Amino acid sequence: MEVVTFTVEASDEGTRIDSYLAQELNSLSRSYLQKILKGGGVTADGQQVKANYRVREDEQIILMIPEEQEPDILPENIPLDILYEDEELLVVNKPKDMVVHPAAGHYQHTLVNALMFYCKGRLSGINGMLRPGIVHRIDKDTTGTLVVCKTDRAHQALASQLAVHSITRKYRAIIHGTLSEDQLTIEGPIGRHPTERKKMAVNLKNGKPAVTHVSVLGHFKGYSYIECVLETGRTHQIRVHLASIGHPLLGDVLYGPKKCPFSGLQGQTLHAMVLGFQHPVSGNYMEFTAPLPEYFQKLLIKLGC
Repeated sequence: MEVVTFTVEASDEGTRIDSYLAQELNSLSRSYLQKILKGGGVTADGQQVKANYRVREDEQIILMIPEEQEPDILPENIPLDILYEDEELLVVNKPKDMVVHPAAGHYQHTLVNALMFYCKGRLSGINGMLRPGIVHRIDKDTTGTLVVCKTDRAHQALASQLAVHSITRKYRAIIHGTLSEDQLTIEGPIGRHPTERKKMAVNLKNGKPAVTHVSVLGHFKGYSYIECVLETGRTHQIRVHLASIGHPLLGDVLYGPKKCPFSGLQGQTLHAMVLGFQHPVSGNYMEFTAPLPEYFQKLLIKLGC
């Protein structure tokens, strides 16, 4: 069990304790904290309190976080679109609406479940039982290329390439609006959004350096078709950077308009098209391309690109 202690500042007096804890510990959701509160896992000056308790200045809050029990992750016979495979790794073309690895609320039907079935458990173990073989990831509704490691040596080698930003990553996207330049570079440190837990933001205070290179491939009324080349790989990087300059991704209801103008479009129009790296054993440079998914092609036709 992890025990975390806080002392309430004057600016927080009167705040509900579930809200107070959620802002102090943005790694835990408010609903999860409410469960801990309901179970008696939070005290204020030694007294157990419930979620609607309002904190007072200089009060000592003690939060007891129970040890998380990792669920069994089971293999599932889910078809995989494999672009390349050898004894060390495989490159897959991830479909839309698939979570890469299990996490709270998503312990089934993930890419990892499918990989465990296909690889019969032969996946690198460096990232633990919830993320076997996973050295990098893309969002649930982002499609395209992803490398998976079968061995620990492959994982270590590719992780090193990611760390020095030597892996080639090219994305295709459709954005709202028309860019004023055909080529531009967006630079802005990305960190956790200061008030919205599920979002990242260009954050000068606690962000990590992030660079995205953008090239326009086509213009049409109200939208642009672009290629993005990642120099760094921060969480939601392309989505955050484009939203920060006023051109969010089409379909991205988290960082863009809450209502999508195209019915049936699920999530952001973002496709990891090209992935290139040095093979972890041979050292040869390898590059893989995942074709645009059907929904993306149809959108381009509808837009007149």
